[in-house]
Amino acid sequence: MGDLEKKVKRLRILSAGDLHGDVAQVRKLANLAEKEKVDLVILCGDLTFFDKQVDNMIGPFLAKNKKVLFIPGNHDSFATADFLAEVYPIKNIHGYSVKYGEIGIFGCGGGNTGPVTTLTDKETYDLLKQGFDRIKDLKTKIMVTHVHPSDSKMERFSKFVPGSDGVKKAIDRFKPDILLCSHVHEAEGIEEMVGKTRVINVGRAGKIIDV
Repeated sequence: MGDLEKKVKRLRILSAGDLHGDVAQVRKLANLAEKEKVDLVILCGDLTFFDKQVDNMIGPFLAKNKKVLFIPGNHDSFATADFLAEVYPIKNIHGYSVKYGEIGIFGCGGGNTGPVTTLTDKETYDLLKQGFDRIKDLKTKIMVTHVHPSDSKMERFSKFVPGSDGVKKAIDRFKPDILLCSHVHEAEGIEEMVGKTRVINVGRAGKIIDV
């Protein structure tokens, strides 16, 4: 276990999603992570475009000595996600969780619509519960998904990309402090409160979050 896992009281996070193989954007984000002295990078899926263009999507962050957590999006296959987690010293939290002091982070990737990886609402909820159960007693809880919750402002930005009932159910039952998501490009940067949960569409430009 590293120093971050044992000693952290606060975290500065850079989170982004929907990068779709854009290496130039990854390098910009890696530079931002270094400039802002972030402790952790969280990638909310769609690292690739139709499961292609995976090269150099992780390396720039590691070159800046940043820890990386990620989940696959609906453009990323589970095989690609497993490959990245095997090749690089990063953690895929799809169905899993990590602890940093009293901060717990859990996630579920994929989407409720194609083109590569889709999950049912029940599968999404069950995977989020699986991760949540391991960190439920911690003081601060962060949920990470690719898709946004149903009945949210983000859902109104696209007629073709509905929100997830599974994600909404997880918010209602687990009440995480923060949900980080992406998926709807037009909703990049949008923040809203769903119940007591701060929901942030981090988008490809990324968001700095202090926890």
